[in-house]
Amino acid sequence: MSSSDASPNEIPADGRHHVKSMLMRESLLDKKVMSSTETPVVRMLPFAHVIKIGGRSIIDNGRKATYPLVEALAAALEKFKLVIGLGGGIRSRHVTSIGMDLGLPTGVLAQLRIIDALGNAHLLGTLLAPYGVVAIPPEILGHMLPFFIKSAPGVICNGDPPFSIWEHPPRLGRIPPHRTDAGTFLLAECYGCATHTLIKDVDGLYDADPKANPNANFIKEITVSELKERNLATLPFDRVLIDLLACARQVKCFQIINGLKPHLLEPALRGEHVGTIVRQDASRDATSI
Repeated sequence: MSSSDASPNEIPADGRHHVKSMLMRESLLDKKVMSSTETPVVRMLPFAHVIKIGGRSIIDNGRKATYPLVEALAAALEKFKLVIGLGGGIRSRHVTSIGMDLGLPTGVLAQLRIIDALGNAHLLGTLLAPYGVVAIPPEILGHMLPFFIKSAPGVICNGDPPFSIWEHPPRLGRIPPHRTDAGTFLLAECYGCATHTLIKDVDGLYDADPKANPNANFIKEITVSELKERNLATLPFDRVLIDLLACARQVKCFQIINGLKPHLLEPALRGEHVGTIVRQDASRDATSI
């Protein structure tokens, strides 16, 4: 009998030992194998709440928009553990425009955008420093987040995911699809956080851009499948977030609220419906992914 014919419990003639594993002899391209890996996932930070603050929506509007939200965040920090991610705002759009004009690939554009989001994180981190908020450098965020969130009432970071030059090419154009809305969602999903809230300068999701169309209809609640079916021309969040939510295991919904109405922050963190809630479909089937 050759060593290849030996059972998993037998030691081959050449003395090699095999580590027992459910995936050792399986193809990771097989759908049945992939569906068999659906198991409960550990929630590392179920007590923490992830907030994404829009750079263009809030920070770029200066003191009049930022200071009231800082006061609301300070009050919330007394009751909730917050992970606050920032967007890059108009500066990210500017550097992206220059990069596209120079013919830079999507991965390089993604790296450039991180810098501006990090700058806004430092701006807001400075304003929240008196309340004990810690600004975490992106190099150590993934490893040190549990330590910092247990030691401080809140942490702040740039919202961009660290895909950098490994950013996925978009279906259309060259703009990086995984921006700060997607980055903070992935953070909340990985750590199993309690909520994910997007803070914008609109009340939530509309069937058209409410800034351009005053007759746009407000959408209070919608599921992933309904959102895909409607295929709205514009969204107040990264479009890739729809697919991320569809595949999520721990974060089943996110809410969009108006940061120009800072009194809505605490109700949103309590789980109250004060904006637009986008939900995962109730019948998510892992074998169809």
